[in-house]
Amino acid sequence: MRDVLKTLSYGTLHFTVGFGVTYALTGEVAIAAGVALIEPAVNTVVFYFHEKAWARWPARIMKPLDFRGPAHSA
Repeated sequence: MRDVLKTLSYGTLHFTVGFGVTYALTGEVAIAAGVALIEPAVNTVVFYFHEKAWARWPARIMKPLDFRGPAHSA
């Protein structure tokens, strides 16, 4: 359920940004609405499966990175 809620939240943000940017560039509500409906809808579905794929990625492959530099390495 958390993944679904996160996906819906992302979709809402993406729609808002898509509409705002397209409207700012074109000044056309109809074009902005069309772009904002189609592009984020596709990306929202892709994002959901992207999250599922990352959730399956073995943790052992993603070793923690030490950003403190070589002086602090073990």
